Amino acid sequence: MSNPTTHASRGMNRVVLLLAVSVFINYVDRSNLSIAAPLLKNELGLSASQLGTLLSVFFWTYGCMQIPAGWFVDRFEVKWVFAAGFFVWSAATAVTGLLHGFTAWIVIRVVLGIGESIAFPAYSKILSSRYFGENKRGIANAAIMAGLSLGPAIGMLVGGTVVGRFGWRPFFLVLGLGSLLWLIPWLAWMPAGTTTPAPADEYKVGFLDILRERSAWGTSVGLLCMNYVLYFLVAWLPFYLVRSRNLSMNQMARVGGLIFFLAAASALVGGKLSDRWIAAGASATRVRKTSMGVGMIGVGISLAASAVTPGDTFIWVLAAAGIFMGMTSCHCWAVTQTLAGPQCSGRWVGVQNFIGSLGGGFAPAITGFVLNRTGQFYWPFLITGLVSWLGALTWVFAVGPIEPVQWQKRIRRSPYGRAHSPTTDAVPL
Repeated sequence: MSNPTTHASRGMNRVVLLLAVSVFINYVDRSNLSIAAPLLKNELGLSASQLGTLLSVFFWTYGCMQIPAGWFVDRFEVKWVFAAGFFVWSAATAVTGLLHGFTAWIVIRVVLGIGESIAFPAYSKILSSRYFGENKRGIANAAIMAGLSLGPAIGMLVGGTVVGRFGWRPFFLVLGLGSLLWLIPWLAWMPAGTTTPAPADEYKVGFLDILRERSAWGTSVGLLCMNYVLYFLVAWLPFYLVRSRNLSMNQMARVGGLIFFLAAASALVGGKLSDRWIAAGASATRVRKTSMGVGMIGVGISLAASAVTPGDTFIWVLAAAGIFMGMTSCHCWAVTQTLAGPQCSGRWVGVQNFIGSLGGGFAPAITGFVLNRTGQFYWPFLITGLVSWLGALTWVFAVGPIEPVQWQKRIRRSPYGRAHSPTTDAVPL
């Protein structure tokens, strides 16, 4: 007879595919305002500061909602929590195409941030379940990160053309309403009970317990460094290619798309190879830390070199940065899923993504400030390279051994407030 768990694990492959599609939609939805910004600014008569507010309010909402989102994912069945979040952010995208006032735009960007905040805690909750062992998480996370990389790539290549031809309102409406179709296979394929919510009265790991772990701070700061690099490229690469490298808009779209396409391909290849390496007997610590260290050092070198590389050669140096980015992205969340375990992966990711999202807030602002002071892109590229090298040190040295944390049993208290000893000392995950 076939093993039911093995059969169910194979059935989860299509769930991973759905997760990859969902993060692709997620990143197109969060970047669609940037694509439509030139037309939107003129039509609604927005000032530069108002446009900047609209661009930033999503990220602050998204970051602040990470910890509540992680709690929801750990406390309730992830199938329904994620479906609700997906519905909220897709509906918000569609409604955006009907709005006219600045205040209404602020509100809808806040709603978008609330809906999208559920995504990464939910991904890690699912991939830390019993269906994904250590030697299967590499390719599963790689598929999700490939979807993330393809979001900006397709956005640059296709989004601008669609907005230019049909206008920004149809773009938002079709994108939001069309995305809702994703819920049909999700509700059909994602089995209920795949993840077990943490029992409220018997076993609980609090946020303070997570913050006491050195590795939690390591993964959080490491993600901040990764996000700094990512959002530096998302926010400033098109401007750099057109203004500093004198590329046309079409050339910019092809070069920018190439970098993110290579990141997606590298993530898939790196994820598959890491799974094979672990299956062959290597420890998760060795595999994950080697990949993270080499990848982030490579990103830093490539970015620092690309700013001073003459001629068209800089394109291939940037392409190398994309390959190294993919090498790191497929391991970032796999590390967290192993450390946190299935009981609290949602909350750990909530903390990690809350701190990590600061990189997305700092990178565009610091780059703009330095660019105004120096008038050239060399220093912003060098700073981003240094941040990437700091990330490499963090992942290798600040993060401890990549193995499940032995969370202590929650101490129960009587109605009179006196603590009773736990029945066991620790619960292995």
